[in-house]
Order: sequence, then C-alpha cells, then structure tokens
Amino acid sequence: MNITPTVRQSIDRLREEVCGLHAELIRWGLVVWTAGNISARVPGADLLVIKPSGVAYDELTPDKMVVTDFDGNLVEGGAAQGDGLAPSSDTFAHAYVYAHMPEVGGVVHTHSTYATAWAARREPIPCVLTMMGDEFGGDIPVGPFALIGDDSIGRGIVETLATSRSKAVLMANHGVFTVGKDARAAVKAAAMCEEVAKTVHIARELGAPHPIDQADIDHLFERYQNVYGQK
Repeated sequence: MNITPTVRQSIDRLREEVCGLHAELIRWGLVVWTAGNISARVPGADLLVIKPSGVAYDELTPDKMVVTDFDGNLVEGGAAQGDGLAPSSDTFAHAYVYAHMPEVGGVVHTHSTYATAWAARREPIPCVLTMMGDEFGGDIPVGPFALIGDDSIGRGIVETLATSRSKAVLMANHGVFTVGKDARAAVKAAAMCEEVAKTVHIARELGAPHPIDQADIDHLFERYQNVYGQK
C-alpha cells in the first residue's frame, strides 16, 4: 500500500499516542494482564493503529503498534523494521466500527470489573447519575452476544449505538467497547463507564436508585457536550 508522507506522519504520531494511552487503562484499573486494547483512526486514509496481540502493557513501545486497513488486513506489523507483530484479536471489531461510524476516531475495549459484571447479566446500566447524563446521554446499552474472530462484535457495536447517544456499549457476556472523537476520548468513556457501573451497582445494594427524568438527562447531555470545559 502506498502511504503518503502526510499519512506517514499521522501514523507515527498515533503510534506514540495509542501506545501512551494504554498506560491510562492501567492507571484507572480497567485491564488485567493483556486483556484490553486501544485503536485510533488514521486521518486521510482507511487505516487504523492498534495494540499488538498478547503483548504486555509494560512491553509496549510506539514502534510495536500495528497498522491495518478497515477490513482488518495487516498493513504494517509492529516496527517498521518488520518484527511481524500481529494485531489485536479485536481488530476486526475496531475496523468495522471505523468503516461504519465515520465520526469515530478512537475505539477502546476493556473487561473492567463492574461494567463487565453488568454485561454478564446482559443488563443496561440505568441513567440514575448526572455523570451518566453528561457523558452517555442516557442508559449504557447492552449489545448482542458475539464471538471473537470476525466482524460480528463490530456489527453488534454499530447496531447498538445507532439507537443510543452512549459512547459505551456492554457486549453481552464479554466486556466494554467505547468510542470517541479520538482515542483519548474513548479512553475517558471507558473510565467513566467503569465508574458509573460501580456506583450504580453499590446504589442498588442499598436500595432502588431513582431514575432521572428524560428532560433533565437531555439538559445534562447538551450542557456537558457543548458548554462544559475549555473551548
């Protein structure tokens, strides 16, 4: 594949960024062993940068990040010198999301404990916290059960998020996938998803949480997405 100098610069930058962001998964307690991954869309090309399969987080370096196309085909495996690292086993899921959700610039997958517990119950996380209204615009939905190995998981993610404002989906009996305008935003969504999953679980242990009215959820979401923070 002919990679232009501009695309090459983007790939090099994203290798640095995606590699560094994996430390955030550890920082926020979202992964164990090698079970989790981050990817980023390459601007100007139908390519993505993703973590290599089965490589420990403390062994990751930018030149080990893998590049594939949106069909999951390997374009560059690991270092430019050709160390042959294979892409994450979830690459087909990530690739399908990028191919069908052009607004998405980053995808994250984790098996974070509390959110995955909700996924094991195949139960959406109800919007009972203002934080959920802010970040997810409502409940965090559950996607269908799908096996790893092809684009089935990606199809489930896209179909589920097509009817939701959520940036996170709990894939049944599997774990969490989050999306964002870039990889960092998707990591933030993963951290927020685990936090609210834990808080709502504890709230249910104490009693029945009170739902937030839809009009208030809409107000929270609109303000947080368009007013909150520095512009």
